[in-house]
Formats: sequence, structure tokens, C-alpha cells
Amino acid sequence: MRILIIPLFAALLSACQSAPERPPVQLVDPLDLDRFMGDWYVIANIPTPFEKGNHNALEQYQRVGPREVAVTFSYNEDGFTGERETMNPTGYVSEDHNAVWGMRFVWPLKSDYRVMYVDDDYQTTVIGRQKRDYLWIMARTPSIDSATLESLIRLAEENGYERGQIQMVPQRWPAQREGH
Repeated sequence: MRILIIPLFAALLSACQSAPERPPVQLVDPLDLDRFMGDWYVIANIPTPFEKGNHNALEQYQRVGPREVAVTFSYNEDGFTGERETMNPTGYVSEDHNAVWGMRFVWPLKSDYRVMYVDDDYQTTVIGRQKRDYLWIMARTPSIDSATLESLIRLAEENGYERGQIQMVPQRWPAQREGH
């Protein structure tokens, strides 16, 4: 059922791109796109409507062109044993700054997607939007220590996000996936 509303939601989301004047969210500068590719577990987020209740959320990025990224977003719906759902938007990397992407779920609309932070080892990241309505804290592993999580939440707060809106995304994977 959710798959049917995703194109409608993406269209609505992109149509509402105008944001009140705010200072820009910070951006990773420079972002090494090749190092950024691969698997990212969603540790916490300010969820979009179709992300509420997701478990084992995973973003996978693969470069398919100099400024184009194939994305696979997968999750279990409403619990660890829920149906595994997958979406395949395309990320279009801005020519002005490679930490700013347009994420296309349905043609011709693109949603704002900004890489606000990535650690030096490319193991944790924070993705946001200029409107500060959605946020994703992700890691290369299904869990991170509490001090790292706290520092990433503080970074989001410093960029205008409200702590109380950030929700943990439950992650539980078989041992062979965690070592992936």
C-alpha cells in the first residue's frame, strides 16, 4: 500500500520546496562521492510520512555517472518481521556543490538532500534539508555508540533541527549482515 502513495508523496514534497529564509545548513566540503557510496544504516531520523514505523532501514548508494547516484532505500514495514519494502530514487549531484543533491522519486520532481556531515573515515553521516523538515543520521554499521550519536544530534540541533523530533530507527540484523 505504501508503494502506491510514494509517488504522490514525492510530488507533494517537491512541490513544497520553498522554505522560509534561514541560513543554509552546513555542508561537507569537500565530499568525496566515491568514498560516500555504499551501505548506510539509518540510525535515527526525522521521518517522512512513509518512513514512520520502519525497522532495519538501509540506504545504498552507487555512482552511475559523474553526477548521478542510484539509490536503494529498503526497510521492514512496521516491525522487524514486517514486509521488506524497497524504493529506488535517483540522486542528482549539484554542479555547484557535490554535497547538495536533488533526490528524484518521480519525474520531473527532485527533493532537496544535503550531506551536512561525514566523519573523516566516512563511517557516520548526517543528511538534512534546507527546510529542516527531515533528517537522517546514518552509519556504516547498524548501531553506533551513544557519545557519537549524541554528537550527531547536537550537530543537527546547531543547524536548526529540533531534538524532540529526532526518532531512533530500530536496527536488528543477522551477524553476517552486520559484518557486511
